[in-house]
Amino acid sequence: MTDVKITKKDGSIVSVVCDGHTGYGVEGEDIVCAALSSIVQTALLGLLTVVGVNVRYKVDEARGYLEISFEQELSRDERHDCDVILNTMLCGVSDLRESFSDFISLEVKDVY
Repeated sequence: MTDVKITKKDGSIVSVVCDGHTGYGVEGEDIVCAALSSIVQTALLGLLTVVGVNVRYKVDEARGYLEISFEQELSRDERHDCDVILNTMLCGVSDLRESFSDFISLEVKDVY
């Protein structure tokens, strides 16, 4: 199972952690793991290349681990663009989880 943990602060996503392989299929043929990875990795690429912000990220493919967090304070415009990308990612992850809840867990928490 892949555990997805999303942390929000002041209504904005400030970190994303995906940990573990879904176990839906054999390694290299697991379409659920591939779909989840594509959603989250595309969001990371959007943050880095479209918005152009510096984000801290860690990847361990063998473990099925990806962590995203912000290294810097964001301007109002950067925060808006990051919110659009990350909330779109959350929609995709939530939708995928609805169909494959035995393989993906999702936790969204607010910190203050």
